[in-house]
Amino acid sequence: MDRILKFVEREVRGLHETAYLLGLFALLSTFLAFFRDRLLAASFGAGETLDIYYAAFRIPDIVFIAVASLVSVFILVPILTQSTKEEERHALIGNIVTAFSLAMIGITVLLWIATPFLATLIFPALVAKDTVLITLTRILLLQPFFLGLSGVIASVTQVHGRYLLYAIGPLLYNASIILGIITFYPLWGLSSIAYGVVLGAVLHMGIQIPFALRRGYLRRVDFTLDFSQLRHVVATSIPRTLSMASNNIALFALIIIAATLGAGSVSVFSLAFNLQMAPLSIIGASYSVAAFPILARFFAHGETEHFCNQVITATRHILFWSIPLIGLAIVLRAHIVRIVLGSGAFDWADTRLTAAALALFIISLAAQALSLLFVRGYYAAGETLKPLVVNVSTAVGTVVSGYGLLIWFQGNEVARYFTEALLRVEGITGVEILMLPLAYALFAIVNAVIFMIMFERDFGILWKHIRRTLFNSVAAGVFGAFFARQALFILDDVFNINTFIGVFLIAVFAWCVGVFGAWATFKLLKSKELGEIGKAAHNKFWRFVPIIRR
Repeated sequence: MDRILKFVEREVRGLHETAYLLGLFALLSTFLAFFRDRLLAASFGAGETLDIYYAAFRIPDIVFIAVASLVSVFILVPILTQSTKEEERHALIGNIVTAFSLAMIGITVLLWIATPFLATLIFPALVAKDTVLITLTRILLLQPFFLGLSGVIASVTQVHGRYLLYAIGPLLYNASIILGIITFYPLWGLSSIAYGVVLGAVLHMGIQIPFALRRGYLRRVDFTLDFSQLRHVVATSIPRTLSMASNNIALFALIIIAATLGAGSVSVFSLAFNLQMAPLSIIGASYSVAAFPILARFFAHGETEHFCNQVITATRHILFWSIPLIGLAIVLRAHIVRIVLGSGAFDWADTRLTAAALALFIISLAAQALSLLFVRGYYAAGETLKPLVVNVSTAVGTVVSGYGLLIWFQGNEVARYFTEALLRVEGITGVEILMLPLAYALFAIVNAVIFMIMFERDFGILWKHIRRTLFNSVAAGVFGAFFARQALFILDDVFNINTFIGVFLIAVFAWCVGVFGAWATFKLLKSKELGEIGKAAHNKFWRFVPIIRR
């Protein structure tokens, strides 16, 4: 037991080692998330019940964004990094935990009372059909409290390099939801799944608490209210919170629009969004989370050159991984959706529409990943205004363009015909929902381009270091997608596409062929990133061998 504890709490340092560790656990969490979504899709299909389930998260998510973001790792890590005294760190965390807990208890009680009014105001069509939305929302109001506390404690684990503890949390979270679907739902209905979500949030927090206690945090003497310190933290965090919240608020607005488009629209949008979040969490979130404490430390110590080099390295590797993945995901979108979601009540029309939405979301994968990195880079440098202006502006653009594209699409038969033919959704009702992921993707790309231009202007060293990587990655993406597409033509005549195992085998073989095509392209172009990955993997292997032998 002691050896397991030491392994779980071991310190992890270095950008690539941390990113690969987080990426591995994000991949494991993704598998659980896929299984979770498959169970939901099989049980309810893309219909009203699943619409209600996803809509129930909206108010709690806004609470989490508005309140928990004030004391998130993006705020606390730079502050903890600047402090060299352990006692000051302990007092800060205790003060934050106390203030956050009191605030969240009050907000949760008020929102619990106001939920019927708010749910009816935001989702009138869903509430009119079934008041279970109100019950689910009230249960899920507990989630922001525990996830918010988990975020506070995560700042401790990240500053001390305990990324494995941080990475295990999402695994426990998704496992608890699966438990709720499989075990509790047959007994107590839809509300039991919401309790599974809350249990997952408790475990997400709980896995990190023992380490924080052993490091001297969360002592009784630390749970005081230092209002001067709180004012400083809140004043620092408000612009960052608004910046980070803007994308989620835009997403919230798009879901409200989706709820007006008929049964299943919210489900299609949410399921496709969840699917594209999987590679984003594996690639973009892993590198940005791994880089953030390092960037904060470099900037705090005045090491601007090292700061810039870390951003450049992370940018190159995000492009290396994400762009080829975009091509493969677009080619294999229908197979991905069929494998992950295609069972039970989730029929072929749901599959085709969700696959089309996934293709539109996924074109912005690299852009979303880069935005995560640059936002954290500016925060590590103490800059809050620029990310705020960029994120709020593009969030407004996302919502306005989403509504505008929807109106334009509904009145334009040529656009409808072209979209249906391009994305292969002819003859399916509800195709207009695709305008919302299109708007989201377009402004995600705009957001990333603006950040790259700003970083080039502020530091002057970005473009010349990434242009070769960008060219190599686009070439690898094109050839990888081409090879995967050719493999599909061949394999469709080999396996039975009407069975799960047939679709799975086709997707796996085509994916492998596509990956080989991308790898061969990188190899021929002498990709620098390919060599760096090989070197990092080799060094990690020979460092790990003595641990195994012991």
